[in-house]
Formats: sequence, structure tokens, C-alpha cells
Amino acid sequence: MASSPSTSSSSSGSGSVGNLDSALEIKTRSVEQTLIPLVSQITTLINHKDKPKKTERTLRAIQKVGQAVSIAVGRFVTVGEAIAVENEELKEEMGLACFEARRAGDAIAQLTDVVSAEQPELDGRATIFSDKTAMVKAARMLLSSVTKVLVLADRIVIKQIITSRNKVLVTLDQLETVSSFQEFVQIFSHFGNEMVEFAHLTGDRQNDLKDEKKKARMAAARAVLEKCTMMLLTASKTCLRHPDCESARINKDAVFHRMRFALEQVIEIVTDARPGGDAQVLPVNIYSGIKHFKGKVESLRDELYALTPETLHSHLEGIGEQTQDFTDSAYTSHEHRESILQLCHAARQELQQVVCDWTYAQSLKAKEATEEMELSILKTCQTVSELRRELHKAAVGRATDLLKCHKDHIVLKALKGSGGEGNLEAVAEYSHKLTEQKEQLVETCRLLRHISGTEPLEITCIHAEETFQIIGPQIISAAQTLALHPSSKIAKENLDVFCEAWESQLNDMAILLREINDVFEGRRGRVSKHSANLKMAKAAKLDAEEQTTIAKLGLELRLLTSDVDSESEKWEDREHEIVRQGQSLSSMAYSMYLFTRYRQMHARMLLE
Repeated sequence: MASSPSTSSSSSGSGSVGNLDSALEIKTRSVEQTLIPLVSQITTLINHKDKPKKTERTLRAIQKVGQAVSIAVGRFVTVGEAIAVENEELKEEMGLACFEARRAGDAIAQLTDVVSAEQPELDGRATIFSDKTAMVKAARMLLSSVTKVLVLADRIVIKQIITSRNKVLVTLDQLETVSSFQEFVQIFSHFGNEMVEFAHLTGDRQNDLKDEKKKARMAAARAVLEKCTMMLLTASKTCLRHPDCESARINKDAVFHRMRFALEQVIEIVTDARPGGDAQVLPVNIYSGIKHFKGKVESLRDELYALTPETLHSHLEGIGEQTQDFTDSAYTSHEHRESILQLCHAARQELQQVVCDWTYAQSLKAKEATEEMELSILKTCQTVSELRRELHKAAVGRATDLLKCHKDHIVLKALKGSGGEGNLEAVAEYSHKLTEQKEQLVETCRLLRHISGTEPLEITCIHAEETFQIIGPQIISAAQTLALHPSSKIAKENLDVFCEAWESQLNDMAILLREINDVFEGRRGRVSKHSANLKMAKAAKLDAEEQTTIAKLGLELRLLTSDVDSESEKWEDREHEIVRQGQSLSSMAYSMYLFTRYRQMHARMLLE
């Protein structure tokens, strides 16, 4: 008998349904949650060995559940078939999956029709009691086909997001080339509606993603689009009011470029595209490097002959090279720099002792680590852990000092004041100070990335670094425009918007800092601000008849579950496993009902 299917997760967060079809990747929680009862049911069926006693109430409950499954599958398949009709590219695959699901549902209904189970030899019919193999086959076919339907339906969601992005891009091109205020207002109104639709679709997708790294990347891209929409408005208005102003054009062009880049990032995430190779691979950071190195060193206990000394030395040297981001920084204190260098030196010495003890253990043909080797392994791991703590203190201390230093936004206020006075010389002076501040913040974000502790937080660090890098020059170009046109209300409003974005990013950095500390100190209950800022999917709007029909179906399935639950309480022995199978079947049926109720695009076509 084949092993039971199960939803599994890979390193990227995608999973496939057991070994039924390795091409079916489950990337979203909604698909996974719909499949869980099915997986549970198949596992129960495969592990079922003994025939239960068959009371009349049990038989009737089982029969009702079988019928409910068949009905639920029928409604589910109706949705899938409607999707196939409206999407020609999925018609063949979806049609086959729906056919298999319907056939499996019918088979389960027949096998759980146990009215004649007491005398199966009279009519020759197979039942769950006389043919366990048939039930297992039907259940596995149901899981496989339902998975295919769900994964295929998910492609439509991706298609919707791509279509929405394309509409936004077309309108973005129109906005970039308008020459009058009246035309701009009309197109921007249309653009706003398209951005709302895109934000809703991508927000739902972000909420549904299983992979936390993808979720963080999606959150970062959506945050850019949200903030850039207001920047686009004021930057475009400023350019229209002052068409010959070069700094205004530079300011506007930067906003459009960043919006297009963020839109492409969203599509790259939802389609798993990797332009130019593997664009999703994060740069190596010290936290993951130390974690990997410690794992390799500790594995020597059980794998005395698996690694080479060169491999371990190479890993440690890689960590040492990365610490140069700290030791080479002009902003790292002398004390931190010396401590980091000393710990790196100590780690090399401890590793050399590990290698000596390891080599000696091998010469003894030892089957496990010696006491001396155990001690040197512990010392090495302790030293690199101390190195990580020192790097954490250096990065967090630097970030804390910077946030305190800039909390009053003195440079931003000076830029606004000098720009409003038309003082180009003062604007140039404060622009230089803002550039220095930007470089400090960018470098600090890079240090925080090294010690962030989780991939989602690392992505948020990268987002913060990129944001400071981009918004700094935009503030300067906006201030230059205001200095050239000091009486322009639009130019002043534009500068205010970019300064607010800078202040907002500083606030986000303070939150990020607290979250990094939480991870370091073992308080993992908190979730990244960006990752947590999600919208729940809205329920589909159905007419009165549809609502009544679906409500009745849901009630019916709940009542059936209650029937089986009450029987289950009476029979606790293993031989009554069939009752628990009925519970799982009913749960699966109700889950499929929820799928047809809450998925927007599916419910729209329901009962047509």
C-alpha cells in the first residue's frame, strides 16, 4: 500500500499533495486548508484495519455522510466547470479534474450506502465494509482531483492580478504624458480606482500566501505603491505647474520609475518569476552564516568522516569577511570594533582546536566524538554565539542612536524653510546634510539585515534601506523646485509629501528595531508590521436565492456532523473507526461548502 498523502512544505514554502502529482504546488493557505480534511480522511482510510460493529444508527449516519460528500463534490465541481467555461486555457485540464472528482464523489456515496451492508451477498454490491480497497482508491482519487481543481482555480486569481497590473501600467503611461491639469485629473481619478482594485487583489493574495518570505516581499512592494500614489499626484501636479523646471521633472520621473518597479515585483512574486537567474535569493547575512556554521560544527559529533577541515575554515572565513561591514564602518565604536575582531580571532583558534581533536578521533578510528572534541565543539559554538551577540549590540545600538538623533527632523524642517524662502544656497547646504543622514541610515539598515534573525525581517531591512536610498534624493529635488518657485503651493505640498514619507520610514525603522530585538531575545510571538498589515478577503456578494440555498446546504452539513458526533461518543473502541471516518468525511464536505461560499470568483458563477 502506498504511503498516505500529506501536504508538505518545501524550503520556499510551497508544498505538493503527497506523491499524487508532484507538479501540483500548494502556495496558498486557502487551498491547503480546504485539502486538510481530505488528507486526514485518506490517512484514516488507509490505516483502517478492523470492521466495526454496525448499529442501525451508525449505518444511517454513514449513509447520510456519503450522500453529503457526493452533494458537496457536485456543487464544488459545478464551480470548477463554470471556471473552465470562462477560461479557455484551463478548459481541458479543469474538465478532466472535475470529471474525476465527480466520479470519486459518486463512488464514495455508493460505498457508504450501507442499507444492504448486513446482507451484501444478496445483491453482490460492494460497500465500505466489503471492499476497503475501493474506498481507499475513491478517496485518493477525490483528493487528487480536488487538488487539481483548486490549483487550477488559483491560476485565475493570478491572472486577475496580472490583468489588474496591466491596466494600472496603461493608465500610468497616460499619466506620465499628460499636458493639462484637466486631463490629468480625469486620468488620475481612473488610475485611483484601478489602484484600489489592484491593492485589494494583492492584499488578499498576501494574506493567503504560505511562504513568509514571499509575504514580506509582497508587503514591501505594496507599501511602495501605497506611498508612491500620493507622491505621484503631487510630483505630477508640480511638473504640470512648472513644466520647464528640471528638478521637478527629475522628482516626477523617480516616482514613476519606482512605481513600475514595485508593480513588477508584485507580479514576480505571484508568478514565481526569476528574471536574470534566481532573483529571490537573499544576500548572505551573518546571522544565517553563523547558524549554518554552528550546524556544521555540531554535526561532527555524528558525522566524524563526512566533512573536511577546509570546509569549516571556509565557512568561518566567510563570516569573518561579512563582519567587515561592522569593523570597516566609521560609525562603529572603537570598543565594538575591537571586541568583534577579538571574537573572530578566538573563533579561528577554537575551530583549529576542533580540527585537531577531530583529526585525532579519526586516527583512533572512533565511532563518535571524544570528550576533548565535544569540549572544543562547545567552545567554538559559544564563541560564534558571543560574536553574534556583539554584532547585535553594535547594530541595534547604532540604530537606536540614529533614531534619537533624527527624531526632531531638524534637517527636513530646515529644507522646508530654506526652500520656502527661495534660498538655493541654504537648500544646497541642508541637502548635503540630508545626504549624510541618508548614508548613515542606509548603512545601519544593512547592519540590521545582518542580525535580523528571520527572512521576513531581513526583507523588511532591505526595503528600509532601499526606501531611504531613493527618498533622500527625491526630497532634495523637491526642495530645489520649491527654492526656485518659493510661492508655489503645489511645490510646497510636494516637498511635504516626500518629507512625510521619510518620517514614516523612520517610524517603521523603530518598529523594525523592536521586532529584531524580540527575535533575538526569543519573543517570537510578534509578527513584522509589514507582514501583519493584511486585509481579510471579503465575502462574495450573492443574491437572495443563492444565499438561501447555500445557507441551507451549510446547515445540512452541520446537522450531519452532529449526527455522526453523537454516534462517535457512544463508540470509543478502535473497531468503530468507521464512525470517525464519517466525521472526517463530513468535515471535508463542509470545507468544500466553504470554498464555494467564500471564494469570490467561484461564488459569482455558483448556481448559474
